[in-house]
Amino acid sequence: MKNGNEISPAFEPRPGIRPHTVTISAPAKINLFLKVVGIRPDGYHDIFSWFQAVDLADQIEIEKTASPSIEIQTDHKDLPTGPENLIYKAIKLLRENLEIRSGFRISLAKRIPVAAGLGGGSSDAAAVIKGVNRLLNIGLTRSEMAALGLEIGSDVPFFFGRGQAEVTGRGEHVKDIQLATDYQVVLVTPPFGISAGEAYGKLNFDLTDSVQDISLSRCRQVDGLFDAISGMANDLERGLFGSYPVLDKIKDVLVRTGADVVRLSGSGPTVFALYRDRCQTKETLAQASDRGKWGLAVVSPVTLPG
Repeated sequence: MKNGNEISPAFEPRPGIRPHTVTISAPAKINLFLKVVGIRPDGYHDIFSWFQAVDLADQIEIEKTASPSIEIQTDHKDLPTGPENLIYKAIKLLRENLEIRSGFRISLAKRIPVAAGLGGGSSDAAAVIKGVNRLLNIGLTRSEMAALGLEIGSDVPFFFGRGQAEVTGRGEHVKDIQLATDYQVVLVTPPFGISAGEAYGKLNFDLTDSVQDISLSRCRQVDGLFDAISGMANDLERGLFGSYPVLDKIKDVLVRTGADVVRLSGSGPTVFALYRDRCQTKETLAQASDRGKWGLAVVSPVTLPG
C-alpha cells in the first residue's frame, strides 16, 4: 500500500516472470450505506450508495498462453473455475468483443470472502479486464472497461474508479468522490454466503427510507463522514436480519466494542464496523470474531489509481 492509503495496481511482472505475465491486486469494497430506491423495468434495482475500497485484496496473476483455453487456478477449494466464475466471464467477454484469440492462465490467490457483500468476484473480474488490457496493450479507456464490466455484474464498474464513489442506477453510474480515509475498519463474516438475488428478494419497499442529502465537503474529515453516514442505512439489512439472526448478533457485538458505525455491507453477510481510533485491543478483536467462530479482518479504506 502506498502512502496516503492508496493501493498499488501491481501491474509489474514479478521477478523471474516472463513479459507475457502480469499480476494485479483486486481490492474488496464496503457499502458505507445502501439505499434501494426502486425496481427497474429490466428487473434490476436502482440504488443510491457510497462504495469504499479497502486494502483486503485478492491477488491475480494473468498469463497469456498459446492455447485458446481459459484456465483458472485458485487456492479456494469451493470456488468454481469454469464458465460460472466471473473471471472466466470477463475473459470470454473480452475475447468476443475484441477478437482476442490467445488463451489465458489465471492464478487467483483468494483473500476476500466469497458471496460476502464485499464485491470480491466483481473486483476479480475488473482486475482481469484491466490486466488483459495492459498485457495485450489493447488501449481500452476506463469508461470502455467499465461498460464491459457492467455486462458481467452491477458492482464491476466501481472497480475502474478511484475507490471512493457515489454509485447509482443499478451500478452503472459511478461518480468519484473524496472521503476521509483516516479510520479503521473491522470486517466480520459468518461462515456462509448470501446471494444478491436472495437479499434483494427479501426487500420490503414499504419499509425503505427516503434518500437524504449529504454534504460531501464535510465528509473529507472523518468526523463529518461518520456523522453523515450514521443517519443512513443499508436497506437490505431489514429482510436479511430476520432470516439470519447471527447477523444481528454480530452487529450487537460490534456495537459493544465501541464502534462508531456498524452496518451490513452490500448483500452481506459481512458486517463492518468503523472506528475513529485505530488502536483496537486483542480482547476487542476476540469479541468481534466470537472467539474465532466468525471470519475477522482488520483493514483500512484506500483510494485506487485512476
